[in-house]
Amino acid sequence: MAGAPSAAGSGGGPVAAGGLSERDLAVLAVERRNWTGPGAKERVIRERLGISPTRYYQLLNALLDDPRALAHDPVTVNRLRRLRERRRTRR
Repeated sequence: MAGAPSAAGSGGGPVAAGGLSERDLAVLAVERRNWTGPGAKERVIRERLGISPTRYYQLLNALLDDPRALAHDPVTVNRLRRLRERRRTRR
C-alpha cells in the first residue's frame, strides 16, 4: 500500500510529515488525547477540523489502514487497530 493516497483524499489539504495531510495529522492528534466529558471530542471534531463526527470516523478508519499513519504514530494506530478488531470479533 506504499504510495497510497491520503485518507483525507484530495480535500485533505497540504501534504505534511511522511506524506500525510495536515488533516490526517489532526485526526491522529485528536485520537491521542484522553476525552473525559461527553460530547467534548465531537465538539473538537466540528470546531477544529470542520467536519462531522461521521466523516471524522470514516477518515480515521482509512488512516488505520494507511502505513504512513502507522509510521507516524505507531502507538495510537496500533491501539485503535486493536480496538477495531475487538469490535469486529464481537459482531
